[in-house]
Amino acid sequence: MDILRRILGISSRKQERPTESWESQRSGRSGFNTEPTGQIAEPELSNTLTAPPSSVIEEPAQLPLRPQRLNDFIGQHHIKDNLSVYIKAALRRGDPLDHVLLSGPSGFGKAILAHVIANELGAQLRFTSAPEIRKTGDLAALLTNLQEGDVLVIDEIHRLLPALEEKLYPAMEDFSLDLLIGLGPAARSIKIELPKFTLIGTTEHVGLMRQRFMKCFGISFRLRPYETEELQVLIEQMCDELGIVIDGGAANIIARRALGSPKAAKSLLRRIRDYAEVEFDGRITKEVVSEALDHMIGTD
Repeated sequence: MDILRRILGISSRKQERPTESWESQRSGRSGFNTEPTGQIAEPELSNTLTAPPSSVIEEPAQLPLRPQRLNDFIGQHHIKDNLSVYIKAALRRGDPLDHVLLSGPSGFGKAILAHVIANELGAQLRFTSAPEIRKTGDLAALLTNLQEGDVLVIDEIHRLLPALEEKLYPAMEDFSLDLLIGLGPAARSIKIELPKFTLIGTTEHVGLMRQRFMKCFGISFRLRPYETEELQVLIEQMCDELGIVIDGGAANIIARRALGSPKAAKSLLRRIRDYAEVEFDGRITKEVVSEALDHMIGTD
């Protein structure tokens, strides 16, 4: 690795990797937001090792109101039961967990589940998105900055360029990366050995992924819509953590209106809390929910 860095003129000093929240990454603000200078080369031609694309290192303390362990994760029992077995087996053998593909609609908890998996493995999690990886040099920089046992999450993985998918195949299967150094007759290929890592891909559009790419993921799950009872438990837990007083009947109404989406349930709860604090005494009852939905959200 040091030889490769000397060839490419990159300092061997380890880069400082600032810690940043998951929310800021999802909104497009990242401490690693290093834009390439000059014209962006085509993926198959640009092999220069650059700074890593926008990515963040997640720490459990940065994720308030988010489950940290599988036992804390509400719903998706078909996923949790299997993941528990796979993770325990990997830890017992001392091997990295097989690469994981998580699919499902937005707001169903794919990114949160990825954090839970990293916590269960006791691994550092690095989060990025496919649109941030624009050329081979971006991908190489991202992979070579991983440590042994790290979990790499690529959001919207269906948007990864086909040329970069080809580079990922040996990285996922053999933990190696082939790079072409130089141009023309003087060009030569080098093979970089990568630390063993687990890649978690998340997507809303799994049907847009190529079959060969999907086969690289040894574990694949699709998140299902949540039951009303599961969303009610989630709402009541959130109220406990935020110090909100809510009746069971009110939580049930919000859960039913969320239509199986935890994200929708949380959004409804926040708006109804605002209404309860301003127009009432702060307690969320069935009457408060009905009036808030009618006046503020425009729902019967």
